[in-house]
Amino acid sequence: MDELKQAAGRKSSFLQTLAAVLWSFFGVRKGQDHDRDMASLNPVHVIITGVMAGVLFVVTLVVLVRVILG
Repeated sequence: MDELKQAAGRKSSFLQTLAAVLWSFFGVRKGQDHDRDMASLNPVHVIITGVMAGVLFVVTLVVLVRVILG
């Protein structure tokens, strides 16, 4: 339980979290960058950013399809 509290207390910038999430969507990441992210990113922020990025991706695809077909 202490590990979870410690992980949730990590400080990282929004841009660092966003970059890590976008690289994971792309599927390409160096091992050392992944290890650095795992040590510095707050898992709660990663989950929230991932959900928001996923929703934005789906909405973008729906809008793009409607523009092309409309």
